[in-house]
Amino acid sequence: MGAVILGTGSCLPQKIVSNNDLEKLVDTSDEWIVSRTGISTRRISGKGEATYQLAAGAAEKAMEMAGVDADSIDLIIVATMSSHMLMPSCACFVQKELGARNAFAYDVNAACSGFLFALDSGDKYLRVDKGKKILVIGTETLSSRTNWEDRNTCILFGDGAGAVVLEYQDNPRGVVASNLFSDGTLWNLLYMHSAPSCNPDLQQPDNPGAHILMEGREVFKYAVKAMEGAIQDLLIRENIDLDAVDLMIPHQANIRILKKLVSRLGIKKEKVFINVQKYGNTSAASIPLALDEANREGRLQRGDLLLVCSFGGGFTWGASLLRW
Repeated sequence: MGAVILGTGSCLPQKIVSNNDLEKLVDTSDEWIVSRTGISTRRISGKGEATYQLAAGAAEKAMEMAGVDADSIDLIIVATMSSHMLMPSCACFVQKELGARNAFAYDVNAACSGFLFALDSGDKYLRVDKGKKILVIGTETLSSRTNWEDRNTCILFGDGAGAVVLEYQDNPRGVVASNLFSDGTLWNLLYMHSAPSCNPDLQQPDNPGAHILMEGREVFKYAVKAMEGAIQDLLIRENIDLDAVDLMIPHQANIRILKKLVSRLGIKKEKVFINVQKYGNTSAASIPLALDEANREGRLQRGDLLLVCSFGGGFTWGASLLRW
């Protein structure tokens, strides 16, 4: 009993940037990128493809699948760290784009874990107010927050959006449980400055600009252990065996993290959905993008047990179980 996903949707920029394209920007190669990340291409936004516009496109597809219109939406939760403005929220712009006049809207910033945090929030709302319909969206234009001269980060990230429509149903389907965490003491391993402060007393002298900075090796170590721990604790708490999971959709960070996580868990490779090779790391959009792709490919059947997990800046991480 809980938040059931009525429909999924995704939206991607038209422009495809290959590893060969990146060779023209930084000292790298297709072989080097693929061997370390598994990424071959990524989508990069152009005009008319701002974060909120991608989000609205994904939401429209999810609502179409769910058979609901904009007036039926009561709440819009958008997970993002790359909105084109700090205020109003990206969610308010999505509301405007959709014409969802009956909805209230807000953003969640938990970096790559944002969609999981937003999904958990939507589930909690529905358990209290069972009559609502909720849009949960993960959307990013990380191309606007990437240093295109830093080969360690610019090869990783891409743009896109994914969305789900939630409704409470009194049956075994829906969000089963979540296991979410944060650790702010490790912020300096993966972070992004804001624009310089207008107050000179609050300006940070080491602010190089509003782009992603990362200690890749350290993030790798923490990410695998954290997601593994969150998954195992959740399965134990819910008295569910890993073999009962029909499909796992992890955050699509890079292939080395995914392979290590799969190996440590001991889950069968055919039960793990991976599309990082096509889109790169799309942060909060990663899981809903993959969820929509898996759904439309027929990888999910009614009654299947779905495991999703993520790790991101903050640090933030966690895992959720859903009965499809």
